[in-house]
Amino acid sequence: MKTKMMIRSFWVGLLGLALLCTALTVQLAGRDKLAPDHAPTSGGAKFDGPAELPRVYVKSAMSDTPAPGKTLVVKTTGDLQQALEAAKCGDTVQLQPGTTFTGKFTLPAKSCDDSHWIIIRTGAPDNALPQEHTRITPCFAGVPSLPGRPSFHCSTAKNVMAKLEFQGEGSSGPLFLDEGANHYRLLGLEITRSAGGRPISDLVQPRQPTATANHIIFDRVWIHGTARDETARGILLTGTNYAVVDSFFSDFHCTAVSGSCIDSQAIVGGVGVGPMGPYKIVNNFLEAAGENVIFGGARATATPTDIEIRHNYLFKPLAWMAGQPDFVGATDGNPFIVKNHFELKNAQRVLFEGNVLEDSWGGFSQPGASILLTPKNQAGGQGKSLCPTCQVTDVTIRYCRVSHVAGGLQVGNGRSDNGAAPQAGERYSIHDVVFDDIDASTYKGYGYLALIFTAFSGQVPLLQHVRFDHITAFPSTQVLNIGGPISPKMSDFTFTNSIVYAGDAPIPFTSTGGGPTNCAAQARDPEKMLENCFSSYVFSNNAIVRAQPVSWPHSNFLLPDASAVQFAKYGGGKNGDYRLLSTSRYKKAGLDSKDLGADMDALNAAIAGVVD
Repeated sequence: MKTKMMIRSFWVGLLGLALLCTALTVQLAGRDKLAPDHAPTSGGAKFDGPAELPRVYVKSAMSDTPAPGKTLVVKTTGDLQQALEAAKCGDTVQLQPGTTFTGKFTLPAKSCDDSHWIIIRTGAPDNALPQEHTRITPCFAGVPSLPGRPSFHCSTAKNVMAKLEFQGEGSSGPLFLDEGANHYRLLGLEITRSAGGRPISDLVQPRQPTATANHIIFDRVWIHGTARDETARGILLTGTNYAVVDSFFSDFHCTAVSGSCIDSQAIVGGVGVGPMGPYKIVNNFLEAAGENVIFGGARATATPTDIEIRHNYLFKPLAWMAGQPDFVGATDGNPFIVKNHFELKNAQRVLFEGNVLEDSWGGFSQPGASILLTPKNQAGGQGKSLCPTCQVTDVTIRYCRVSHVAGGLQVGNGRSDNGAAPQAGERYSIHDVVFDDIDASTYKGYGYLALIFTAFSGQVPLLQHVRFDHITAFPSTQVLNIGGPISPKMSDFTFTNSIVYAGDAPIPFTSTGGGPTNCAAQARDPEKMLENCFSSYVFSNNAIVRAQPVSWPHSNFLLPDASAVQFAKYGGGKNGDYRLLSTSRYKKAGLDSKDLGADMDALNAAIAGVVD
């Protein structure tokens, strides 16, 4: 017996050392945590756990986009395209503030460079706009509030923006980018469509499906659809070196049952031809019924790389949920199709940091999970596959807060409708994230923290190298929903140093279903399910609140209720303050000597100002 205890102590100690080294890597990576208003300038590859961080970042400050040329003043619609054609590299095209420019407008290709940008902006003075690195709101277009949205804190609404408006002559508009369009900065503009017209696909897109642009910055713009019409997308990113900063996106939605589109997004990338990335999406309000942000989901010849998504507010108005007293849907009364906040189907080296994600519910083609990491080789017509090179690899999700959702994450590799498999899905680092108010009943979904899977039939790449660390989560049903092949098993799954409510279901881990070919089908407890589905895993040093009387992996803390944790404010796992009191036994109880659960001080610093 003594020998067995010594052996067990040796392995536990070795495990602790390994996890401590991993934690040190995270802490070192955390030193590169970015402030809301700037990106790092240092190069070189760096890692956060198993995930490689972006190698390059887009520079988007005004000082990075000099325009030393002349100013072209535009006062009427008829003069705008002419001015865009006439503008030379280094010029500023200044649009009359408060004026609506209707039609379609194209940014033409020119031979510009990093020292000679073309700036297209409102003619209002700089001091009439929010200062640089501050998010704009519709208040600056004369709109003091939008129903069901957070307050703009607007003391005086005044229209100082210039509006580009598409009135329905085709399926997309008002703004197009020509093949090779480059070095354009758009500032202080409202980009929209008229109300009551036909469905619109994209407000901003390339002129031709194969066209790519580069060095394009959207700065302090309001891009939006209308309250009840179908507007599928805000910006379609194609090409390289795009930035969307300090901007406001609203009213992107498709209508259930009677609509002409089925998916809507504020920002879309990862589709098209040619190289894609780097991309920067920082300090924006991003609203859409489908996915607020998505990369992938259509034909692509490459994978976008080096994507920075930080300090954004990803939001869906609860008024879009059928049954709400202030319900808003399409003109025929049908609701909008709601899916999730953030989805990756084709992306590599993604940093998703300091974001707030609120309100997502099921009832349509997806069960309302907030975040999806699901590479997909999209199926096309006649059995064709549209993206055989599609992959999702090297994704870091850290210092974020997810609230009021039907599920936390879906992480896995599957097949398309025609059986086609993606190239890869692996190397995910998810740490210091709070998931609260995950409620299956209220938000019409499954209520789990995470779905972890590899399709257990067909030639699908195995999910591997997935790390959850320092998570604070309150799922209403289960912690994990797992599925995968019996052989070969998924590998290198880690879940450590977290505080998680076990859920109200009899079994805290469940199978994705599918019968005896699923590795999780015969398991009835967490320990056995992990053993059956992963060739290597660590599930250790977690505080499990209201842990069911089943077989849990060793070296976890099984708690009767949340009071044993000693949160500053539990609040039933909804809008709580999840810092630990000084008397909590779980302070500095992590294998890295940090508090269990998310690092709330670092998380709160990362999301400061995102909502307010």
